[in-house]
Amino acid sequence: MTRHHANLIRGFAAWTLFVWIVQQRNIWRSNHSAGFKIVHTGLAVVSIALAAAAVWVVAQYRGRNAPKPTASA
Repeated sequence: MTRHHANLIRGFAAWTLFVWIVQQRNIWRSNHSAGFKIVHTGLAVVSIALAAAAVWVVAQYRGRNAPKPTASA
């Protein structure tokens, strides 16, 4: 996995986090039913957990397989 690919996944994860935080703030401030709020909170938790897992996988993969700096002399 290249650095570009890793950063792309990190960007999607950050975007997911941002979208769900904004959406949850708007949902909980609005006049929706309790069921609607609970279901969307559950969806947010699952989506954010998947995004966090993706970032963790990238960190594990990049840590093991990142290109090692070469000594040039």
